[in-house]
This record gives sequence, C-alpha cells and structure tokens, in this order.
Amino acid sequence: MHSSTSKRGVLPGFGITMGYSVLYISLVVLIPLSALLLNSTGLTWEKFWDVATDSRVLASYKVSFLTAAAAGLIDTVLGLLIAWVLVRYEFPGKGLFDAMIDLPFALPTAVAGVSLTAIYSANGWIGSLFEPLGIRIAFTPIGITLALMFIGIPFVVRTVQPVLQELDAEVEEAASTLGASRFRTFRSVVLPELIPPLMTGFALAFARGIGEYGSVVFISGNMPMKTEIAPLLIMSKLEQFDYAGATAVALMLLIISFVLLLLINSLQRRVRKTAK
Repeated sequence: MHSSTSKRGVLPGFGITMGYSVLYISLVVLIPLSALLLNSTGLTWEKFWDVATDSRVLASYKVSFLTAAAAGLIDTVLGLLIAWVLVRYEFPGKGLFDAMIDLPFALPTAVAGVSLTAIYSANGWIGSLFEPLGIRIAFTPIGITLALMFIGIPFVVRTVQPVLQELDAEVEEAASTLGASRFRTFRSVVLPELIPPLMTGFALAFARGIGEYGSVVFISGNMPMKTEIAPLLIMSKLEQFDYAGATAVALMLLIISFVLLLLINSLQRRVRKTAK
C-alpha cells in the first residue's frame, strides 16, 4: 500500500496528463503546422523550388540566420556575465536590475523596434557617435543583430541563473584551497555545469531571432538582398496576395529552423551525457 501511494504525484495519472499534453500540443503546434503543410500541397514541386531558391529569398534566409546566430552567441556570453553578477554579488538596485532583464518579454516588439531605430540611427544618441567613424548601425545587419540581442538576452539569463544558484560554492572553495587559480576553477569546475543551460539559452534566443519581426522591421531598413529578413518577405508576399509564395518561404524557413534546432538539441544531449 505504501508503494502504490508513494508513486502518486500531484498531477493526474499518465493517461490524463498525456491526454492534456497531446491536446495542448495539437491546438498550439500541430494544427497550425498542419495547416501550413496543407496550404503547400497546392504548390507544384517546380513552383516550390523556384520560390525557395529565388535569389531574394536566399538572401533573406542568409540575413535571418546569420544575424540570429550572431545575436545568440553574443547573448550567450553576455547572459552568462549578467547571470553571474545577479547570483554572486549584492549591490544597490539589484532587484530593479533583475526585473529589467524581463523587460523585452513585456515590451511590445514594435515599440522596441522604433526605440532601437531612434537610438541607433545616424542622428540618434548612439548612432551619431559612430556615424563620424564611418560605422552605420541602423539599417544594416549590425542593427538587426542588436535588435535580436535585445529580445534574446532574457532567454539566456533566465536559463543560466537557476543553475548558478544551485551550484555548490564549497566545490569552488575546495579547488581554490588546492591551489587552482580563479580561471582554472571556473574552467574546470563551473563551466562544465553551465554548458548545457548555455546551449539551451542559445537555442531559445536563436529560435526567437529567426522568426522575429516586430523589433527588426524598423531597424533593418527592409532593403532586398541586403537587410530584408525572411519573416518580412513572407509578409510582403501575403500583402501581394501571393499565398503560394508566402507558404513556400515559410515552409522552407520551418524546415531549416527545425533541422538546426534538432542538431543543437542533439549536441546538447551529447554534452550532458559526457558531463555525467
């Protein structure tokens, strides 16, 4: 009797829990994706290939994936530093600083895009400092990367922060007592524990950046072959009532994103197995 009750959890049994999970995933994920696939069935293979391999479409993919990857990598480093400061140090205004990390979640992306464009444009507060040096930020891939960094940084911080809080400080103290330098202690003791959450944070920031529209559409300048992102190209085709073309671009974007995230998740699982 004791064994049967000890296996019971707060949530319902496997059947009910699994049913709710499948229903939720179906309503939120599977049905919308199925609609996308059904819309693509009206496309011939030749039409799909022509749209997917168009030079303008390929350029938009390049801009979207490269800027999202760059923003994700930079956010991984900055997110680790911010999480480290929040966990390991006490300073005035720490609570306010911690709350500001989640601001990109609450702020409408369009508002963020307008604000970033005003700041980093040639006559903006920050953009005007770089303009005399010949460095343009707004309406370039640099501006797109900054916008994606803004909306992606909370994913890394909030993924790494709980892991840092759970790390045993006594292990670091033991390594220091044995003569290890701070850098070696971080590299050998702390970093192996942080690699999985860092990879998770990067994957979340990268995935968010690929499909981001509101915060990028203003600062990108929307120049075809230069700063046009894939989501904007999809919207342009929808506005022109080119539903087949928009579906083809969206489906290719979905496939590439899924493959990249699958590779990242596979690498993450290998890292966790190696750490164990």
